[in-house]
Amino acid sequence: MEDKNKKGQLNIELSEEVAEGVYSNLAIISHSNTEFVVDFVRMVPNVPKAKVKSRILLTPTHAKRLMRALIDNVKKFEAQNGPIQEPEQKTISNMNFNTPTAQA
Repeated sequence: MEDKNKKGQLNIELSEEVAEGVYSNLAIISHSNTEFVVDFVRMVPNVPKAKVKSRILLTPTHAKRLMRALIDNVKKFEAQNGPIQEPEQKTISNMNFNTPTAQA
């Protein structure tokens, strides 16, 4: 019988609540010399106040790994589905989130 916890395998538990996910249509990224902070925000049309739905804190090393993983996954997605069309970039300068200006 094979050992299910072989060396190098990671056993990840995903609760029902977390598995449902949280919708976000904006990410605001800021950083210090020791961490990256990614705030996932949901903006709703005609509502002047946007809510941060989730905040993720990462070390610089993990932020770089995440960036590489996203690049790899976007390339794979586009290879299967064609280029992702990006609408014209709009700034959110009229909203104050008390964080340095960033885009994602």
